[in-house]
Amino acid sequence: MNTHFKRKIVFALSMGVVTTGLISFTLLALNQGFSKGFVLTWLRSWSIAYLIVIPAILLIGPRLQAQIDRVIRDV
Repeated sequence: MNTHFKRKIVFALSMGVVTTGLISFTLLALNQGFSKGFVLTWLRSWSIAYLIVIPAILLIGPRLQAQIDRVIRDV
């Protein structure tokens, strides 16, 4: 596995942690407030979001990047 590909994988995993953590925390806090059990509910929501986002980033990301490259090249 080459270094460029490894960097993409590590970036996707890291970005997934940050984005799903921030979004799940914010939405849970806005919708439910900081009630009893907030942290456990947040961690559960975060883990579900992470499991959904990582495959999406890895599978959809390259296709989306290729489309963006084509659009920018054509401009």
